[in-house]
Amino acid sequence: MEQQEIKNLIDYAKAKLELNERDEGYKSNRLLEIMQSGLEGAQLEDAIYGELSLLPSETDLRFAQICKESGSKAATEWLYNYCVYNKYVKKDVLDKNPRFNTQNGLIITINKAKPEFRDPKKAKAGNSVDGGFCKCVICRENEGFGAQNKRNLRTISLTLGSLPWFWQYSPFGYFNEHGIAVNCEHTPMHIDRQTLCNLLDFVDRFPHYFIGCNAPLERIGGSVLAHDHYQGGGEVLPLHRAKIKTKIIDKKYPYVTVGILDWPGTVIRIQSEKRNEIIDIADRLREAWIDYSNVKLGIVAQDNSGVHNAISPTVIKTATHYEMNIILRSNITSEKYPDGVFHAHPEYHSIKKESIGLIEAQGLFILPGRLEQELAEIEEIIETKRALPPEYAAFKLVYEEAKALYESKKYTDIHRAMQEELGSICYRILENTAVFKEEKSLLEFLRGAGFEQ
Repeated sequence: MEQQEIKNLIDYAKAKLELNERDEGYKSNRLLEIMQSGLEGAQLEDAIYGELSLLPSETDLRFAQICKESGSKAATEWLYNYCVYNKYVKKDVLDKNPRFNTQNGLIITINKAKPEFRDPKKAKAGNSVDGGFCKCVICRENEGFGAQNKRNLRTISLTLGSLPWFWQYSPFGYFNEHGIAVNCEHTPMHIDRQTLCNLLDFVDRFPHYFIGCNAPLERIGGSVLAHDHYQGGGEVLPLHRAKIKTKIIDKKYPYVTVGILDWPGTVIRIQSEKRNEIIDIADRLREAWIDYSNVKLGIVAQDNSGVHNAISPTVIKTATHYEMNIILRSNITSEKYPDGVFHAHPEYHSIKKESIGLIEAQGLFILPGRLEQELAEIEEIIETKRALPPEYAAFKLVYEEAKALYESKKYTDIHRAMQEELGSICYRILENTAVFKEEKSLLEFLRGAGFEQ
């Protein structure tokens, strides 16, 4: 049986993983040893496909070859498919995650593949790992590290801002071809003028992808703040489809398109065919925002607990111009809102208590896997006209609003009514994250930053 399994795996590797026939015997013996090693389940699969995959250096060379011969889009398609074939990207698991669009333009996914992430202190520590040569879970030194199930991880080299970076796909990606660009040096996340340059470097090389950077602050940033990295991939997110609702004029570049986005969060869009114009305008916005306080609005730039304001930039490249969206973020807390003033408010925590990071801020919500069963039970309670039991007290708002939608006959399908309720709550969560609730306050800030109407 073992021999047949090995033959099947070798045939698969020749068909999908570019295994050279010359290495067939060698790899067969390596697989036999792995199968007899006592590894089980995910560890065994990880070891088998890591052995059958191209070496990291070979992956880099193959990617560069495809890039040269067929362009960067063909190269990223090859790499993504390769990472699916070698089982690093768990596409079969990801495809089972519920996902739907809502009438207010958001995308909602329920992530059954990973547990809820509720500890911002872990993010600051960088999710450090014990053993091996890596300092955290996204260091390049993870390639081949068995203890982290990274034997089949493959990355490709990048140069951003003349420094070495690398690109890899997320094993449990939230959207199409979700990947991360990671600094080869283990250095903390930060956003400065060079960050903006790096993001534009990335879309110059991969114009078919968007790329963005989480605000480098606890509670509103990513899950790994100790290692500089960006997130991007091959999907048009809801924020990219949003339009400018109010144009503003930059005094230095009055001809450049700048405006306040028609979006529940606080977002400024800059469009130009010239990199230097995008970078100058975005960096002035960044500098103005990180020092801005307005106690009346609950905005405090810095206090005894540290810095609280940051931007989250995200970039796409069209056929005619660069487009950078600057999302203004704050992680300030208060007695009323200990998890964050500009975070999901407590009435929504049954749906989303985790950080509202770069991806959610762009309109794609990743909700915890527990909701699939919890919401199905609430749907049944509504459909059978029962009162909400005490154990579901945290879902009172969801229950009442979904029930009202269903009973109004607007939705004859309770599941569809619940989906729209989720979309409504996620939209309100984005409104919670808006640092300026009224446009006139935002315009006042922008005037101070060198803009006019």
